Amino acid sequence: MFRSFGWNEFLVLLDGLKWTVAISAVTFAGGGALGLVVLFLRVAPVRPLRWLAVGYIQAIQGTPLLGHLFIIFFGLPLLGFSVSRWFAVTVAMSIYASAFLAEIWRGAVQAIPKGQWEAGSALGLPLLKQFRLVILPQALTIAIPPTVGFMVQIVKNTSLASIIGFVELSRRAQLVNSTAFEPFVVYGVTALLYFCLCFPMTRWSRALERRRAVAR
Repeated sequence: MFRSFGWNEFLVLLDGLKWTVAISAVTFAGGGALGLVVLFLRVAPVRPLRWLAVGYIQAIQGTPLLGHLFIIFFGLPLLGFSVSRWFAVTVAMSIYASAFLAEIWRGAVQAIPKGQWEAGSALGLPLLKQFRLVILPQALTIAIPPTVGFMVQIVKNTSLASIIGFVELSRRAQLVNSTAFEPFVVYGVTALLYFCLCFPMTRWSRALERRRAVAR
């Protein structure tokens, strides 16, 4: 039996939005942590480590996120590992995000003049401390705008979680539309909720870019 889209249906969509935000937050945290490791390997002076990082980045960027999701959710159980939908979604998206974040941050690190590395070396700092104390703080101001911009992509990519049945915003919209059967209203409201989540981040990214341009 169909019913009209109303306040209760809107609350159901808001509950899905909560999970979209949760996936995005965990993805950015996990992808950021792994991305930092890949970044350090990418700029390491040891050539095999750089090759390893480049291979990882190209492999992840050259394959679809949906494929990663399927491999983890459907593939790992075949090897005897029990995998929840939450685990599959967050791990797949964190791995996906790490490759892109590592490249974004590599560009920021390489934008720092080589003299900064030489200054850190002259102070007797080991490589890791040069990277952490001298280079990263400067690269951070360069990396923030594109990183925030990529966060918007992460939010929108959470909709792929609905493919394996995880009930986030897109999946909630499907369920609500199956009872209300008002696709223009249901998916219009869903799109508006995504917009309300992504637009402030987009504005923040542009504001950071303008601030950096003024600082220069």
